[in-house]
Amino acid sequence: MTRNEIKKFQDIPNVGKAFEKYFILLGIKEPIELIGKDPYQIYSDLCNVTCRRHDPCVIDVFISAVRYMEGGPPKKWWEYTKERKEKLGKN
Repeated sequence: MTRNEIKKFQDIPNVGKAFEKYFILLGIKEPIELIGKDPYQIYSDLCNVTCRRHDPCVIDVFISAVRYMEGGPPKKWWEYTKERKEKLGKN
């Protein structure tokens, strides 16, 4: 299945029902819309919309979903933790 053929968020590695709800809540209706999105901005938007700070590991899942939809290999979400910590300056 090519990325363009993915119609359900849950067909993206690491994305389950909760994250599917997050994307829909943020107005992202189809997985293809993740291409070109900033995972850190998606996280910020989620925190703003829900009026609460979510666990930073949520960013890792957003990174994995965006990268996968952009053509990257499927990886476990925690493989992006180091990148997130380096970007946010939290080692």
